[in-house]
Amino acid sequence: MNALLFHEFGKPAEVLRLEPLELPPLADGEVRLKILAAPVNPADLNLIEGTYGVKPGLPAVPGIEGCGEVVESRSVDFQPGDRAIVLRRAGSWATHVQLAAEDLFKLPVGIDPLQAAMLKVNPATAWRLLTGFGTPEPGSWIVQNAANSGVGRCVIAVAKELGIRTMNLVRRPELIDELLALGADVVVTDDDAGLETAKAATAERPKLAFNCVGGESALRLMNLLAPGGIHITFGAMARRPVTVPNGLLIFKDLQIRGLWITKWIESAAKNELDEAYGKLAGLMLGGSMSVPVDSTYSLEEFGSALERVGGEGRDGKVLLVP
Repeated sequence: MNALLFHEFGKPAEVLRLEPLELPPLADGEVRLKILAAPVNPADLNLIEGTYGVKPGLPAVPGIEGCGEVVESRSVDFQPGDRAIVLRRAGSWATHVQLAAEDLFKLPVGIDPLQAAMLKVNPATAWRLLTGFGTPEPGSWIVQNAANSGVGRCVIAVAKELGIRTMNLVRRPELIDELLALGADVVVTDDDAGLETAKAATAERPKLAFNCVGGESALRLMNLLAPGGIHITFGAMARRPVTVPNGLLIFKDLQIRGLWITKWIESAAKNELDEAYGKLAGLMLGGSMSVPVDSTYSLEEFGSALERVGGEGRDGKVLLVP
């Protein structure tokens, strides 16, 4: 058993080391998984750098999500051969993890382990955005930026399942046809021209806006919202603040909210998590929701994986496959 560890915060390529992993004997109610795949998420890199919302005790193994196969269990809910995803921070950049059965979600038979490894964060974020702030009525609209991102694609899939229409902003016009093929209703470029096109596309204004960019893009979402609409920020890709003009607050009475999906996962009841992930896993198993995979790397190749994450032309997630 091996794991990628860091003993100090810093640049991931400089502080990560592949080291032997020692796990204690299983306690009652615990399960040991052999990790099949674990994505490299921006939050993982922030955790290693020490810039995430929480700091782990050191040394630490990164990896906030992953898919594994049960190799040993002292829980009646899991048997060897079952596959599951981790719902808590478990250090999935490793060959094995073990944790309490209540911190796992058992996967349906036949689901792709690469896709399942990405089930915890992006699909759940999409689910919470669409259902955690008042679920829009079927036929109504939401609007989002970075619609070609992992979360954005999941929003399109989940919204389609719920009968909600999506207005989507993207940086590059070549993404428009691709997202329309996925089931998006309106796709425009994330600029002033796209804003006017979006306004003309429907007389009904969205009641929810999902922002993971910030800056001018976040402002465009506010301009598209209906009076009293809710603007939810869950990311900051542009690394620019969300600035709210006084007029939009006074005359549109917008609600400015935030979402940290980790906090929801940690605080939600187990039956609520099981219901959400059950529906999301069903969409993934049926093929109506997927997250693009760019490439896979072994733990020994973690340096190449990190280079690929920061490289040009990446099309999808980079995953570690121990």
